[in-house]
Amino acid sequence: MSNDDAETIAVQGLAFLANDPDRLGRFLALTGLQPEGIRAAAADPAFLAGVLRHIAGWEPDLLAFADAAAVAPADIRAAAVKLGAFEG
Repeated sequence: MSNDDAETIAVQGLAFLANDPDRLGRFLALTGLQPEGIRAAAADPAFLAGVLRHIAGWEPDLLAFADAAAVAPADIRAAAVKLGAFEG
C-alpha cells in the first residue's frame, strides 16, 4: 500500500466520522480537537494516522467504515500502519 492509498483511506475515514454526529462527537471528545480545527488538522499525516487508529480501535466503527468505504478491515489496519498509527 502506498502512502497516497493510506492517506486516501484516512480521508475517507475522516469523512465517515464527520457524517455521523455521534461518531464525530466521540472522536472530538477523545482527541480534544475543536470542530473548526479539523480542516487544518487533516493536512497532517499524523492526524490522519490518528483518525485510522481511532476507527480501528472501536470494532463497530471499523466494520461500519469498512462497509461504507468498501474496504476490507485489514486494509484499514494496513493504512494505519503505513501512516505510523501502529507498529507493523
